[in-house]
Amino acid sequence: MTHHNLYPLLLTPKIAEPIWGGTRLAGWLELPEPRPTTIGETWQIYDSDVVRNGPLAGKTLAELVQEQSGALLGTRSMRRYGADFPLLAKFIDAADRLSIQVHPDDEYAHRVEAASGFHGKTEAWYIVDAAPGATVTYGFARATDRAEVAAALAAGTIEQLTRTVSVGAGDTIFVPAGTLHAINAGILLFEIQQKSDLTYRVYDYQRRDAKTGQLRELHIAKSLDVLDYSAARPAKTGALALGEGRALLVACPYFALERWTIAETLERAVDSGSFEILTVLHAAATLQWAGGVLPLKRGESVLLPSALGAYALQNGDDEELLQVLAAYVPDIDALRAQLMTMGLSAERVAETVFE
Repeated sequence: MTHHNLYPLLLTPKIAEPIWGGTRLAGWLELPEPRPTTIGETWQIYDSDVVRNGPLAGKTLAELVQEQSGALLGTRSMRRYGADFPLLAKFIDAADRLSIQVHPDDEYAHRVEAASGFHGKTEAWYIVDAAPGATVTYGFARATDRAEVAAALAAGTIEQLTRTVSVGAGDTIFVPAGTLHAINAGILLFEIQQKSDLTYRVYDYQRRDAKTGQLRELHIAKSLDVLDYSAARPAKTGALALGEGRALLVACPYFALERWTIAETLERAVDSGSFEILTVLHAAATLQWAGGVLPLKRGESVLLPSALGAYALQNGDDEELLQVLAAYVPDIDALRAQLMTMGLSAERVAETVFE
């Protein structure tokens, strides 16, 4: 099979129903009935998701990556990860607070959790909606160390060491591996992350598993291994205007996330270095490329193969601006250089682009 068979891919999201999940996602995403009433996460683009449109329908993304790796993933992604889809895009609806947790980095994940097949987990959150007064837990308020954190966990006082950050719609929060964090109640967000489900629960408010009645498992020893004990950097990133209604929200070696605001049409081409994941946040879109047309509704994510070439996104709504989140694997050095040529200071760029 050659890459000219590839086209924009719609996948069937994996649905997760954790105890903290909310009731908004099912309706917001217009998921088909029958559907769960309480959904915590929808894994929009993930390598075990199944393609639901076109000739490749029924194949998993992982199968396609094996068959068409370079044409689907792009040169940068192949160089870094080989034939492995490296990102996971999801929506999260937190009706209740999540556990306070931490994720390992690649080195620890590949060494200690190799059997899982997962990478480390650096992630970023785009706040789609937040109740008044909503907060996230983000890192330590001051520098601490393993012994102090272990003692606080044993005493149930870990929250005294953490930083609480107020959040609202439109905020972007960068969460590098090793950062202690929690999404608290009343938040609907989009998350882009490395492909990983390695989560070490540090503290869980004495919650019990709904099915077993047992306290949910904690992962203290591994958490203490991977935590960054320094005082947390600012949680929110700065949005950098790129022109044409595009804003860079965050970038790191693993992913970049942009927000596009489109009144009529945005014409683009997929960079051969990386696939793109487009997710519609507001209004509806029509995606056009040489091989066809695809309507996209609010909450849908589409995967554009790196070999797709030119495409256009058209706003399908007369009343509203189309808002789309775009994620890809960046060339971080080239991106930084591009931003500097736009006259942005190194300090300003450092609030958005991370090593």
